[in-house]
Amino acid sequence: MKKVSVILILFTLLLLPQLSEAQCAMCRAVLESEENGAAAEGINNGIVYLMAIPYILVAGLFFFIYKKMKG
Repeated sequence: MKKVSVILILFTLLLLPQLSEAQCAMCRAVLESEENGAAAEGINNGIVYLMAIPYILVAGLFFFIYKKMKG
């Protein structure tokens, strides 16, 4: 019974994506109401940093593994 309810909840969230993105709408409203766009630029930079750091860490890990295996 529990598995059926989980599938039903996931199906409902897929049909109603605006409910699952409620927090993003609040951020968008705050950022759009600002005149100079400094907060929006800061949010965008933060997203880039959050996205880039895992790739840099994984690349560094593979580099060290490659160096260890090669020599």
